[in-house]
Amino acid sequence: MVDFKIVISDQTGKTYQKEVKDDDARKFIGLKIGDKLKGDFLELGNVELEITGGSDYCGFPMRKDVWGSGRKKILAVGGVGIRNKEKGIKKRKTVCGNTIHAKISQINVNVLGGKAIKVKEKEKEEKPKAEEKPADVKKETKKEDRQKTNKPEDKAEAKKEPKKEDKVPTAAELAKKKKEVKK
Repeated sequence: MVDFKIVISDQTGKTYQKEVKDDDARKFIGLKIGDKLKGDFLELGNVELEITGGSDYCGFPMRKDVWGSGRKKILAVGGVGIRNKEKGIKKRKTVCGNTIHAKISQINVNVLGGKAIKVKEKEKEEKPKAEEKPADVKKETKKEDRQKTNKPEDKAEAKKEPKKEDKVPTAAELAKKKKEVKK
């Protein structure tokens, strides 16, 4: 079972995600970054697409300059998968090759020609929420609590010293009370 998440971006800056499984997904296997294909089997109509990258099931990015379909450790200065804070620093990183294979999970695709595309999005079925009323009641009580704490009288009372009943008795006071009780 082969399945890919296709991330389609058009020239307007919008991106769309589409899942492709089994037979449609097998059409991507063997293609490389930079290859062009038609959007007919993705149900996008007469649109030309270009593969720009992707990542495998563990999140390792695909690089155009690494040949093959597996993971490779490269020594790189910059580019895909490298974030350097200083110039000239070389890092050894694990990346995927430029060929799409079964372990790839995401494929990034650009629409060529500046055409805006229309993707049929699935209508989300919203289930009626049974607990709407209690949530509303909770919101109201929270608002009431906030209003109580924002009153100037409440703030003044909070700044006052605690009453004698609220004070925690010291060890000497406790001993004194015990003596009074014994008498």
